[in-house]
Amino acid sequence: MPLYPAVYIIGAGPGDPDLITLKGYRILQQADVIIYANSLIPQQMLRDVRSDAELVPTGHQTLEQIIPLMIDRVRCGCSVVRLHSGDLTLYSTIYEQIQALLGAEIPFELIPGISAFQAAAAKLGAELTIPELVQTIILTRVSGRASAVPKAEELASLAAHQASLCLYLAARHVEAAQGQLLEHYPPDTPVAICFHVGWPDEQFWLVPLQEMAQVTQEQDLTRTTLYLISPALGVLESGASTARSRLYHPTHSHLFRQS
Repeated sequence: MPLYPAVYIIGAGPGDPDLITLKGYRILQQADVIIYANSLIPQQMLRDVRSDAELVPTGHQTLEQIIPLMIDRVRCGCSVVRLHSGDLTLYSTIYEQIQALLGAEIPFELIPGISAFQAAAAKLGAELTIPELVQTIILTRVSGRASAVPKAEELASLAAHQASLCLYLAARHVEAAQGQLLEHYPPDTPVAICFHVGWPDEQFWLVPLQEMAQVTQEQDLTRTTLYLISPALGVLESGASTARSRLYHPTHSHLFRQS
């Protein structure tokens, strides 16, 4: 696909270069300029870019520095990739960038990516929606310096659903998070602690909820850590659930299959 002078905002996935979408990969290969969040994206993501591409790491920059650079390069006739970790719909700050690009009349395109919770579940060999056990996935975070969580979305109130809960950006607040989760989840609820999902040094620990904070602190995890809290993870070890979806059940008929 030919690239035009525009900003291509790409979700790179969790860090494994094989997990970027084919469309995102093709654009990344061809781009003139690649502006990437180096604090969240490993260098391996850039292994197949053009040798003459301009690479701009932004871990030390603010949007007031990043946005004018994108606008300037597009106006100079360049194709620009803004490479974010994970998927663009989650904690990616693209809203502010989109508003600035619209205001400057700079064309842009969004290319989604795989989120860390999806890659982590795959590595764990888990489905987070088991029939008759859990059918809802909640994606959330705890309040921190960078972003406040609305009061109506506080962790304790979300935990009341006892759904599969994917908790981002919480390692520095793990004791408080564990306390709020324990208000509703049983202490033995399985928790997957997922560090650097998709990176060469990724690690996973499957522990009961009551040990979530202890293991996090023992492993000295302070950032780039995801927690999956779900009764569905208990099926990994016990195989206890015998429920199955009706979709492929021999007694279930639908438009494409008669029972």
